[in-house]
Amino acid sequence: MFRSQQTIILQDLRKKMVFLTGPRQVGKTWLAQELMKTFKKPLYLNYDDPDHLKIIKKRTWLREIDFIIFDEIHKMPGWKNYLKGIYDTRPQNLHILVTGSARLDTFRYSGDSLAGRYFLHHLLPLSLAEMNSSSVAEEEKLIQRGGFPEAFLANSDEDADRWRSQYLQGLIRFDVLDFERIHDFKAIQNVLEILRRSVGSTISYQSIAEDVGVALNTVKKYIQILEDLHIVFRLIPYSSKIRHSLKKEPKLYFYDTGAVVGDVGAKYENYVALSLYKYLLQIADQKGKPVGLYYLKTKAGNEVDFCLVIDDKIKNIIEAKWTDDHLHKGLNYFCKKYHLAGIQLVHHLKTEQQFENIKIKDSATYLKSLSC
Repeated sequence: MFRSQQTIILQDLRKKMVFLTGPRQVGKTWLAQELMKTFKKPLYLNYDDPDHLKIIKKRTWLREIDFIIFDEIHKMPGWKNYLKGIYDTRPQNLHILVTGSARLDTFRYSGDSLAGRYFLHHLLPLSLAEMNSSSVAEEEKLIQRGGFPEAFLANSDEDADRWRSQYLQGLIRFDVLDFERIHDFKAIQNVLEILRRSVGSTISYQSIAEDVGVALNTVKKYIQILEDLHIVFRLIPYSSKIRHSLKKEPKLYFYDTGAVVGDVGAKYENYVALSLYKYLLQIADQKGKPVGLYYLKTKAGNEVDFCLVIDDKIKNIIEAKWTDDHLHKGLNYFCKKYHLAGIQLVHHLKTEQQFENIKIKDSATYLKSLSC
C-alpha cells in the first residue's frame, strides 16, 4: 500500500520536524513504520506505552538514533516545550516525526513555542490516486467501503461494516470525552445518525435540534466536536464576502464514505468531496498555498456541488453525477455567467464530452490524476 505523502515527508524530515495528523485508524502508525525502514537507527515511542513513557521522560535513547517517532505525545503536559527542547538541542543526524489524531491537530494552534520548527501533513483515507489501478471495480469498492485501510482491505463488506460500527462507537464513547465532558451520548449519536442521512443537502441546525430534542447551541457544539474528531468536514457556499458565507447553511461530508447512509448518489458525492478535499489539503501541506473547498448556490436555485479555490482563485467548479451525462443546468449557468472552468464528473462514463469551457469526464480517470 502506497501513501502519496511518503516521499515529501521524507524530504521534509531532513529540514524540520514533521507533524502527521488525521483521523484515527487512517494509517499514521503504518506510514511511520514504513518511514522507519529508510533510517539506520530508528526509534518508535508511544506515550501510551509505560515503558516508552519512561524513555520519553528521561530522554534515555542512544545518541546514534537517527529517527524518532513520538506517537500521541500531545497527551503529555508541556509537550510543546519538551519537543522544542529536543529539537533545538538535537544532534544533526536526528530526524523527528510527531504523530497523533484529533487532539494534536487542535492543540498545535495554542501558543507558538514550536513556530517555524515543523512541517504539517494531513493523512486522510485512501483515495483512487493512491491505487494501482483506476478500474470501475476499484472506484466502486472505495465508494462502498470508504478509504480507511482496515475497511477497504477487509475480506468482505460485512467485515468492513463491523469495523465501522466499532470505530464510530469508540469515537463517540471515548474520544468525545477528550474534548468535552458530555454524558448524553445518545443525543450526539442521534445527531451523527441524522448527518449520515443528510450528505449532499444543506444542514439546518434548528431542524436537527428539534428532531433530537436538544438546544440549538448544543447541536452546534456536537457538530463541531464531530469535525474536530475528523468524522465530518464542512463546506460553506463560496463568496468573496466570507463572513456572509459563514452564516449560510453548510454541507457536511464524512471522512469515511462508507458511513454515509442513503442511495449510491449520496455515497458517490461524498466520495468525490473527500477526494477533492484531500487533494486541496495536500496542496496546502506541500506547497503552503491557501486553499478551500466550497459549494455554489444562488437564491434562484442554481447550484454546483464543488468549487475548488487555490491561492484565492477559483480553479474549477465541479458537479458529481452517478449516471447523468447530460450537461448540468447549474454548472452551465455558473460557467457562462462567470467564465469559469467547469467539470461534470460521471461514474463509468463511456464517452467524454466538451462544451466550450465545460468538460464531462469519467470520475475515476479524473480523480486518479489528482496529484500535487
